Amino acid sequence: MLHLLPQGAISSRQDPVCFNFKVMSFFATAEHEKERLQYFASPEGRDDLYQYNQKERRTVLEVLEDFPSVKMPFEWLVQLVPPLKNRAFSISSTPLAHPNQVHLTVDVVSWTTPFKRKRRGLCSTWLASLDPEQRIHIPVWFHKGLLPIPPTSLPLILVGPGTGCAPFHGFVKERAVQSQSSTIAPTLFFFEAKGGAFYAAFSRDQPQKVYVQHKMREQSERIWNLLCEGAAIYVAGSSRKMPADVMVAFEEIISKESGALRESAARWLRSLEKASKYHVEAWS
Repeated sequence: MLHLLPQGAISSRQDPVCFNFKVMSFFATAEHEKERLQYFASPEGRDDLYQYNQKERRTVLEVLEDFPSVKMPFEWLVQLVPPLKNRAFSISSTPLAHPNQVHLTVDVVSWTTPFKRKRRGLCSTWLASLDPEQRIHIPVWFHKGLLPIPPTSLPLILVGPGTGCAPFHGFVKERAVQSQSSTIAPTLFFFEAKGGAFYAAFSRDQPQKVYVQHKMREQSERIWNLLCEGAAIYVAGSSRKMPADVMVAFEEIISKESGALRESAARWLRSLEKASKYHVEAWS
């Protein structure tokens, strides 16, 4: 796992706990702006503050633009700006294929707020703007991830929706290199993206969304055959609904292919977890 701090970036994204509208109200010279800021800071204005600030992910700069009479000294301003958080990315390469290199697989984060304002991720947008031919220094930190590297003799079922495919790109690349000199156990790789190979689920490119769970069910027999051969399951991606939905899909597949009850399938999957053969790395 690699943590990255964008060089030269100054975070203006506010933290609801730290961003103190009451402090800003002290420096507002327009009476209507002072009253509005004080209202936001009051218990009565909590819901309106949430709609204005948290849901819209307004930055300190954007709030100051909305309240131009606020003339805040620099030493006060820097106390309201939260420190820039380092970003964590799964390493998507292997030293077997790329010695002395670290590759990342990054999706540019973008979304539309409830008030139709276009927002983009700070770090992912900055990374996408870099010139590949230009060499720059970026402070990074490494720490060991949660997914153990599997032995080449172990069959794998990899499930990586979205950027969850990143660590498995390294898995597949490593096995591709190892296959040149030894026998490699089979691998099934399911991922959800806007394009790609393997068993891809194109969740955003058609009116009816297709997720990795749908592709898994289509390959129900192949998954069951690999599980019977002792395959390990690796899941990576969003920590919201995805891990639970993938677990349900495995339960249904095992129940269907083995003829067992869903409860028995669930117990079987729990036994895989206890045997360190069902791994999940999820993030919000």
